[in-house]
Amino acid sequence: MLKRLKPLLPYMRRYRRGYAWGALVIVLNNAVWIFFPMVIGVATDDLLHHGVSKQKILAYAGILLGIALAKAVFLFYTRWILIGISRDIEFDLRNDLFRQLEKQSSAYYQERRTGDIMARMTNDLSAVRMLLGPAIMYSVNTVLFSIGALFFLLRISPWLTLLALAPLPVASILVQSLGRKIHDRFERIQSMFSDISAQAQENFSAARLIRAFAQEEAQIESFDASNREYVRRGLRLVQLMGMLWPTLEFMLGIAMVIVLLVGGHEVLSGRISAGDFAAFTIYTVMLTWPMIALGYVVNLFERGTASMVRIHELLIEEPTIDDRDAAPEKVHPIKGDVEFRHLSFSYGNTEILRDISLTIPAGSSLALVGLTGAGKTTLVSLIPRLYDAPPGTVLIDGRPVRDYPLAQLRAAIGFVPQETFLFSETIRENIVFGKPDTGAEEMLDAAQAAHIRAEFEEFPHGFETRVGERGLTLSGGQKQRSSIARALVTNPRILILDDALASVDTYTEERILEELRKRMEGRTTILISHRVSTVRNADRIAVLTNGRIAELGTHEELLAREGYYFSLYEKQKMEEELAEVR
Repeated sequence: MLKRLKPLLPYMRRYRRGYAWGALVIVLNNAVWIFFPMVIGVATDDLLHHGVSKQKILAYAGILLGIALAKAVFLFYTRWILIGISRDIEFDLRNDLFRQLEKQSSAYYQERRTGDIMARMTNDLSAVRMLLGPAIMYSVNTVLFSIGALFFLLRISPWLTLLALAPLPVASILVQSLGRKIHDRFERIQSMFSDISAQAQENFSAARLIRAFAQEEAQIESFDASNREYVRRGLRLVQLMGMLWPTLEFMLGIAMVIVLLVGGHEVLSGRISAGDFAAFTIYTVMLTWPMIALGYVVNLFERGTASMVRIHELLIEEPTIDDRDAAPEKVHPIKGDVEFRHLSFSYGNTEILRDISLTIPAGSSLALVGLTGAGKTTLVSLIPRLYDAPPGTVLIDGRPVRDYPLAQLRAAIGFVPQETFLFSETIRENIVFGKPDTGAEEMLDAAQAAHIRAEFEEFPHGFETRVGERGLTLSGGQKQRSSIARALVTNPRILILDDALASVDTYTEERILEELRKRMEGRTTILISHRVSTVRNADRIAVLTNGRIAELGTHEELLAREGYYFSLYEKQKMEEELAEVR
């Protein structure tokens, strides 16, 4: 168990001073409370042998009240300090987890389910917090009070103490056995919770798709089945926990019976006084909660360690794309010259790009066309290192992209992906996402260039309109143009448009392209499109087929070759003519 909790030690060291104060308060709390039964024992003997008086009653009552008051104060500070530290460490862990996840590459999130990650950042993190707070507090309290009580019990009667504690070894064996089973079952429960979280997240994100295919009932039944399995596993854990606490209480009940039978005989035999017997009985009763707390603590530790293992898996996950090969100092400003040098790239065992050599001079424009799955998106994703190409195969300004710090590299690139993503914030916040300090005029200028300003200004709240999750309230064309404006706001040296005009009409597309040619003059532009109208004015057009460059040239040069580009042009020309006839 300690090995599994080792990753928590650096976090706990940050608060060692707080833990020291917490330990001191716990010691004082138990030091005061341990005398409560002794005062009752002394009072019993005194009142029994020397008579009862009002002054004695008030004096002993005052002492007991003072002990209870001191315990209450120390208990308050114990909880305030230790529970507070657990919250602070939870805060640190959550931030570190988020920071670690933000460093991961795009491929990382393709391999892991979002629901599983969210379950670890919520449910598992809560279990670790309970381990660091209540589990530590109750375990230390249990140990200290048990040691103190044992000291006084032995002073009263070693023989009676031995008999009273006889059931404890059996209880210890049961606790260890049930604890291991609790740990295993809790791990399975957390795994199932991740599955449920992932299923719910996917259903909420795909709400429109589910309704479009009338699959609400099927999804409800699927979620119900998963939920029932989660409940079934939870009930199995509850059964173990339900066995743990009653077993401990039963053992304590046996101890109490022994105390009453043997202790009463000891009093009648004159070997211990009535006051000692009263104190011994109260100590035994007061040990009930520490023993019950032991079962609670075991449960918390088993849950916490299982959850910490799951959290640690995320914390030690090394980003596959980082700055380890970057120059120690900031590289000179990026101009925008892009080169692919004998580039081959694979996803796992599937080869996507094959021996691509291509240069895009700074300030020029290149269009990429080709069949779906030809590798166009993969090719442009290697420039900002959304995926990592083999060393030395992708260069900017003559230097491998790995030489540039990621922040500098990506700040120089405006990327509009094929799948538009908008945050559930305002339109303005989405547009200035890449450059939060953008002024209003600069933001409006970018929106104008993306041919979206007028539409947004007609909204009741203008650019302060909230777009809903993933931009749900906007049309596909509005979302794409918002993404273009977001890229333009950063004033990039290299602009990549990955089929970013697919959802707009040809008239709007022409106006956007005209504005982009003005704004990107002297800068590098890379366009991916299936429309000839989008790419025809590019300086050069590259046709990708099966991961290779099959054709390369200007619009006129490619038409003259009568290859794939020519057939695409003829097909779209025919479609336009048919549309006009209709």
